[in-house]
Amino acid sequence: MKKKLILTTALSLVLAASLALTGCGGDNGEKEADGENTVIKVGATPAPHAEVLEVIKDDLAEEGYTLEIVEYNDYILPNRGVTEGELDANYYQHISYLENYNEENGTDLVSAGEIHYEPFALYAGKTASLDELSEGAQIAVPNDGTNEGRALKLLEAEGLITLDPEAGFLATKIDIVDNPKGIEIVEMEAAQLPRVLSTMDMAVINGNYAIDAGLSLDDAIAVEANDSEAAKTYANVVVVANGNENSEKIQALVNALKSDKVKQFMEETYGGAVVPLF
Repeated sequence: MKKKLILTTALSLVLAASLALTGCGGDNGEKEADGENTVIKVGATPAPHAEVLEVIKDDLAEEGYTLEIVEYNDYILPNRGVTEGELDANYYQHISYLENYNEENGTDLVSAGEIHYEPFALYAGKTASLDELSEGAQIAVPNDGTNEGRALKLLEAEGLITLDPEAGFLATKIDIVDNPKGIEIVEMEAAQLPRVLSTMDMAVINGNYAIDAGLSLDDAIAVEANDSEAAKTYANVVVVANGNENSEKIQALVNALKSDKVKQFMEETYGGAVVPLF
């Protein structure tokens, strides 16, 4: 009887210790879960988006959030990351690109807030000015959805081509109805444009890739006007999965990006290549 009592007592003590450890583990699990909830993982292209995000790291930290920035030199992977839950948000694309991406991929990504606008610009390669363009000159443009149409609209505004008005911002080179100089439109992936500029007569380059390559609007041959239709159509946005746009941490992210601190940084750093929309 004494042995049975000792054994029973020992088992009770082991069980109690086990339950205590389980309880502690549960508390730690909850704390870890809370900790993960304060991490905001955002995909971005290096310039200007990742640079702008760096500006707000300390501000978000003061609110209890840890901002993790994942850089991409690609327009597909950051959206895939949000769709698959690897990212909380991304910040690299304009609203028209997002809408086109959703339509082509059957995704349901939404804007959580408009942050800035990046004017498209035409840069000189082998040819220094519009007047010097020869017959059959090559001009490179981005080949993705809305960005190609936007580039062609800029060429049209400079009198180089005429587009079918029904094509709108989804125009491609097949929508060119008049091309007096027989300009060859060379379509390629947007990130490649700065790298091939020296081999082309000219190129229309996305703002983020132009900034990353050290190109300045002061050196551009032509720039989209800040009051143009493009300026209203191509606001760069914070993108999240539908239903997450009103979460506390996403709202904290958007509010931090719309601060006076960020506005001042954009205006002082990018010389008009990044225009705040707040």
